[in-house]
Amino acid sequence: MKRKIGLLYGGKSAEHKVSMQTALAVTKALNYDKFEIHPIYITEEGEWIKGAQLNAPAENVKALEFTSNTLPSPEFSPTVFKAEEGPLDVIFPLLHGPNGEDGTVQGMLELLNLPYVGNGVLASSAGMDKIIMKNIFAQAGLAQVNYLSFIRSEWDRDQDNAYDQVENDLGYPCFVKPANLGSSVGISKCSSRTELVEAFKEAFQFDRKIIIEQGVTAREIEIGVLGNDDAECSVAGEIVPKKDFYDYKAKYEDGDTGLVIPAEITTEQYETLKELAIKAYKALDCSGLVRADFFLTSDGKFLINEVNTMPGFTPFSMFPLMWKHTGVEYPQLIERLVDLAIERHKEKQKIKYTF
Repeated sequence: MKRKIGLLYGGKSAEHKVSMQTALAVTKALNYDKFEIHPIYITEEGEWIKGAQLNAPAENVKALEFTSNTLPSPEFSPTVFKAEEGPLDVIFPLLHGPNGEDGTVQGMLELLNLPYVGNGVLASSAGMDKIIMKNIFAQAGLAQVNYLSFIRSEWDRDQDNAYDQVENDLGYPCFVKPANLGSSVGISKCSSRTELVEAFKEAFQFDRKIIIEQGVTAREIEIGVLGNDDAECSVAGEIVPKKDFYDYKAKYEDGDTGLVIPAEITTEQYETLKELAIKAYKALDCSGLVRADFFLTSDGKFLINEVNTMPGFTPFSMFPLMWKHTGVEYPQLIERLVDLAIERHKEKQKIKYTF
């Protein structure tokens, strides 16, 4: 019997377009002899629209952009998670950024007691909020770059004090980022007070909290983690930006970045990297998948940058590419994640909720 998968994509987020590309790639990779594919689209305005079952890969992104004028269920209802023959077997949230990758959708799926791919509520929310994530990593003893954080109201009250703090505690260069966003949206590299002022304004457009990280001269090394309680790691990869840093345009538009897979690191460094990645995975109580991003300094020290609980997931994204070089092809990776989702859901059914 075919497994019924609900593909959940789009979303009310600045990363909506990234999610659409991910969904398109997944529809092309799934085995239609094994799975029934039920698309569930969330518009940029937050409308939930269930499309007709897919019997073949979507031709393009436009084919996945349903409108409430032509299809039913323009607002959220638990019925979007049902096929004609009954409930969907597993939900695959292909959502990036707030309102999807941050624990909100995961919490809803928990309340509905539905199996879903990827991280749970805690890991998703903590992994999305860079400030909370870094605080947890610090508690776990993972080395990181120095950082500061601000909320918009603090900055509004005394902007000069915020800039003074950054200059005194971190210096230049530094990176200013929205706390709750991915895909390098709203990130700026600063080398002066003038650039810092503009960077604060830019980042606060996308979040009420921002984080400022000390610049470091280092290589950018990433590794994929896959599994539930017994997680395993892929080969490592290296990001080689041709610009100052790996921004949104370099990631998704102009391809102005080199990816080296496997990364040229020693066996000892790779073993250390795996150990640190699993430590971070467990610190956030992750499940399913993450891409763990590190800096490798000139003296051979790894500093954890962040983990991404729903990393870029097209066949050309770093996470699937690292697993491909590890021996797991893209369609196999998707099937493995579905199996992990069902495994975790079965494990949760053992929990006693009455006393």
